Amino acid sequence: MTPTAPRPLTSTLFTQGWRDLAFLHWAVDPALVAPHLPEGTRPDTIDGATYVGLIPFRMRRIGFFGLPGLPYLGSFAETNVRLYSVDSQGRRGVVFASLEADRLLPVLAARWVARLPYVFARMRATADGDLRRYTSLRRWPGPRTASSAVTVRVGERIADPGPLERFLTSRWGLHEPFLGRTAYWPNEHPEWPLHRAELVELDESLTAAAGLPMTGAPDSVLFSPGVDVRFGPLSSRR
Repeated sequence: MTPTAPRPLTSTLFTQGWRDLAFLHWAVDPALVAPHLPEGTRPDTIDGATYVGLIPFRMRRIGFFGLPGLPYLGSFAETNVRLYSVDSQGRRGVVFASLEADRLLPVLAARWVARLPYVFARMRATADGDLRRYTSLRRWPGPRTASSAVTVRVGERIADPGPLERFLTSRWGLHEPFLGRTAYWPNEHPEWPLHRAELVELDESLTAAAGLPMTGAPDSVLFSPGVDVRFGPLSSRR
C-alpha cells in the first residue's frame, strides 16, 4: 500500500534540508528484512516485496526548536542504508540500518542521544552537469573498509509518480529502538520532486556491512533535488 501523509505536526523538534538525493533500491523477500526491524514492526511491502535502499545525499542546516539551521555542523554529506516498516498502528516509516556522515560531532550526538546508527566517514557529493557523484569511506566505527561510490545521471521530471515511486519516497516517520521501546519519529515535508535517473557507477559495500548484501543492479533508481523537513516529538510503545 502506498503511504499517505499523516496529520500535520503540532510542534517542531528539529528541522533539516535534504538535497541532491539519489534513491537506489533493490526488491527483496520480506523475510530477509524482518530480522533487522525493531520489535513491534514488520516489513512494509508492495506487490509482495519490500526494499533495501541506498540513499546518498547532502544534509543542509540542521536546526532545533525552530531556530536557524547550523551552517557548518548541520551541513554535510550523508549516505543511508534503509528499510521499510509498518507498525501495529498502521504507521509506515523507515528503519535505518546505517547512516554515514562526514561530521564527527553530529555523528556522536546522533549515536549517543538519538541512538541512531550513525558512523563517521570520509565523504564527497559533487555535481557536474546532469551527473551527481557520491563517495564514502567509513572511518569510525568499523568496518573501515565499508565504502560506496555512486554516480547517477539525472533525467526528466516525473510528473505523476506511480505507486512504487511513492512507496519508496513518501515516508513520514522512522521506527527505531529507543530506551527499551520502539519509537516512532514523525516528520513533515512537501511531496518529493522526483526525476528519473540512470545509474552510471555503483561500487558499494555498505549494504553488506549492514548485514544486507545487495548484488546486481538496483530495481529502481530515482533522483530528487530535495525537500525541507520538520520532525516532531517521538512517540513510543512497549
